[in-house]
Amino acid sequence: MNYKDQIQEWFNEFHNHPEPSFKEYETTKKIVSILSDLEVDYQTFGDLTGVIAEVGSGDEVIAVRSDIDALWQQVDGMYRANHSCGHDAHMAIVLGSILYLDKQALSKRIRFIFQPAEEKGNGSLEMIKHGAMEDVTHLFGIHLRPHEELSLGQVSPSIHHGACVTLEGKISGEDAHGARPHQGRSAIDVIATIYQFLKNIYLSPFDAYSVKLTNIQTGGASLNIIPGHATFGIDIRAQKNEQLKELQTKVSKGLGDIATLFDVDISFDWIDYTPGAVVSQQAEEMAIQAITEVLGSESVAPPLITPGSDDFHFYTIKHPNVHATMIGLGADLKPGLHHPQMNFNHTVLDQGARIVAALLKA
Repeated sequence: MNYKDQIQEWFNEFHNHPEPSFKEYETTKKIVSILSDLEVDYQTFGDLTGVIAEVGSGDEVIAVRSDIDALWQQVDGMYRANHSCGHDAHMAIVLGSILYLDKQALSKRIRFIFQPAEEKGNGSLEMIKHGAMEDVTHLFGIHLRPHEELSLGQVSPSIHHGACVTLEGKISGEDAHGARPHQGRSAIDVIATIYQFLKNIYLSPFDAYSVKLTNIQTGGASLNIIPGHATFGIDIRAQKNEQLKELQTKVSKGLGDIATLFDVDISFDWIDYTPGAVVSQQAEEMAIQAITEVLGSESVAPPLITPGSDDFHFYTIKHPNVHATMIGLGADLKPGLHHPQMNFNHTVLDQGARIVAALLKA
């Protein structure tokens, strides 16, 4: 079997059949079919998409996670599932690592976690509930990186994602006639104040963070009515988990103060929390050794700090004794992650599979 061609074939299959979060039914079936052909033991779940597989034997368990869902976005004028974050590549790479581990003497159990719903930010939590982390001492992930972060041939031993949380809010004031604004409580005035308030939240300038409105819905077809009701969304990001909590506290207090100022009700819920990275130095050093073994020391890039987020880090938040890192794979990826026309150099599929195999057998 030509491993490189097989990995490319698997990628093509996943790429051409994307499925959104928690609906990866055919993707799960395809992974199961491949694992069966490779004679690898696996487990599926009646109430959850995704697969957990294992090779080797022993008390120690070292694991690698691949996300399997696609984004739901507009592509060429139509909304559909689309693999614009590289999860199709991640599946092919992790499955390819099984090929490179075949017939090697393994002194431990190696677990392959094919996880649904990374884009929802909570698929990892579901896999934890289904036993993905039982007996795991080391956990690894891999992710394609855009060209502005890593060039082709460069591989980072760790990705330091930031923490992220979003807010869904609702303003309940009172409508008024356009000629009588004093009789209402304008949601637009409240939104404008929220906007200015968010622009005046400050933490240390030495730390990366952002707070911004990402959604506003208010008013109707009648332009002579001042709307009293609105919904809004806020996206909050910080490089460290502690900073995110501080920002949430500031936003919560500020919204309460604004509600009092305008005599309106502002209700809100925090959703889609994703923690920042907690990287193990031991796991990072193991990744450096694997990258060096496969591509040479000249391909080892520095640790990568990025404002993006990934639910991979729930595994270490929930299991703090696990040594974990996510490898960043330079892939000449353009125009960027989540762009509907994202593309990358497919030579990295085989490179990634060999790096993951070298890491898991260490």
